[in-house]
Amino acid sequence: MQHKILIVDDNEEILDFLAQVLGDAYTLYSAMDGENARRILDVEIIDLVISDIMMPGIDGFELCRLIKSNVDYCHIPVVLLTAKNSYDAHIEGLEVGADLYIQKPFSPELLLLQVANLLGNRLKIKMHFASSPFEDVRVMAHSKTDEAFLKKLDGYIRKHLDDTALSIDLLADHMNMSRPTFYRKIKSISDLTPKELIDVTRLKKATKLIAQNEFTMSEISKIVGYSSQSLFNKNFQRYFNISPQSYRNSLEKES
Repeated sequence: MQHKILIVDDNEEILDFLAQVLGDAYTLYSAMDGENARRILDVEIIDLVISDIMMPGIDGFELCRLIKSNVDYCHIPVVLLTAKNSYDAHIEGLEVGADLYIQKPFSPELLLLQVANLLGNRLKIKMHFASSPFEDVRVMAHSKTDEAFLKKLDGYIRKHLDDTALSIDLLADHMNMSRPTFYRKIKSISDLTPKELIDVTRLKKATKLIAQNEFTMSEISKIVGYSSQSLFNKNFQRYFNISPQSYRNSLEKES
């Protein structure tokens, strides 16, 4: 799937120019002011925001500050575009949490490269978390707000690992979010659905239990909330590219 980028600028020519630059590589959404940008953020899974600074109403600085202070979408990277070539403007952009600060005029190639690097680095972190048995969920946090959010969520999932009925509704309620908002948050921050995040958390716990060598595979699958041994084996293989028994055998060889 293509990454989704939200472009915010009150100048239609700039919107058209950025659409030409980015349209072939990304799915684009556009807004001419900060208020409409917020409405899009509330209904779409956005991977990155590119915003001009000088806009009527909510300007780029304020929009960035709103994004970075709201737990619903503080994980979204923000690129600020500006014609201001001043030290103070650059500092303010960093202070409100901007991930990139690009001065106009800029080359299309430079913008494409910087956006691709930013999204690519985020994707590598997500893939590393999902495929690494012992990696903590907080590796995906890009702010203290996200770190606290992920710590609270992970704690709740681990406390209820043996509950086969653990669902997105229970998690959303615990995190004081609506189901759609919670789904967008998890999908955007991890590239996993809430159900997949639950599965990954269960399997990471299973790797620790396997390493202890105190339980059978059947017992471990039940401890981590799988009612089916075959589903446990299938998901373990899917995420870690090795079967549970082969993983146990590899640990025994190492020891």
